[in-house]
Amino acid sequence: MGRVLLRVAYDGTNYNGWQVQDNGRTIEGELNRALTDIAGEEIVVIGASRTDAGVHALDNIAVFDYDGPLPADRFMYALNARLPEDIRVQNSYEVTSDYHPRKRTTIKTYEYSIYSAKVELPIVSRYSYHTFYSVDVEKMREAAKYLVGEHDFKSFCNVKTSATTTVREVVSIDIDVKGSMIVLRISGKGFLYNMVRIIAGTLLEVGRGALTPEDVKKILDGCDRTLAGPTLPPCGLMLMSITETEDENSNISDEECVD
Repeated sequence: MGRVLLRVAYDGTNYNGWQVQDNGRTIEGELNRALTDIAGEEIVVIGASRTDAGVHALDNIAVFDYDGPLPADRFMYALNARLPEDIRVQNSYEVTSDYHPRKRTTIKTYEYSIYSAKVELPIVSRYSYHTFYSVDVEKMREAAKYLVGEHDFKSFCNVKTSATTTVREVVSIDIDVKGSMIVLRISGKGFLYNMVRIIAGTLLEVGRGALTPEDVKKILDGCDRTLAGPTLPPCGLMLMSITETEDENSNISDEECVD
């Protein structure tokens, strides 16, 4: 057959992120286990976005090589019968043998959800960050404009990053309000380690008045992580989609694609 692509959704609450680790369960580990059971030989997937512990996804991508009799479109059903209930394959299909999900130019879209109310709501706490502060969303939107475009996002990156460059391009940032829920939606051509959660934390500081919108421009130009706001918890972060652009190859290396 060749190479099979999986589109995977998961609740990351009970996992130590995407990438296989020695100290706990991971999304990649569960996929490898289920695929190996199906194929009768060791299968290892390659993921497009190595999401951090506790981060969720509606549409992450993984590929693997397989030469057995099971058609590519049947892997969706075979895997879902073997995976935990908090991981589901939404689709499976064959791609070219040279298809590599981290060596293609894509637009990744994340959402970070903030529940702004006096009391935390249990039914949304698994997928959002709670704040009891009053939040000025218009100021957050004004501040977010400074972050759109190609910039050095060193101030918005975990200091433990292994990235060779901290320059990234943010395509768009939208902030919507649905009742008490504030949803930050950010699209870009790859993200640095913790970048979205730091951006969300910084914009929230603007929203509650601890920073001004203009401060975000100074933070961006300062290229210093200590200038930016806190890294918000992973529970509020969801990878929404990964969409390919017209360019065939990405200029971002494997090592830099940790979101």
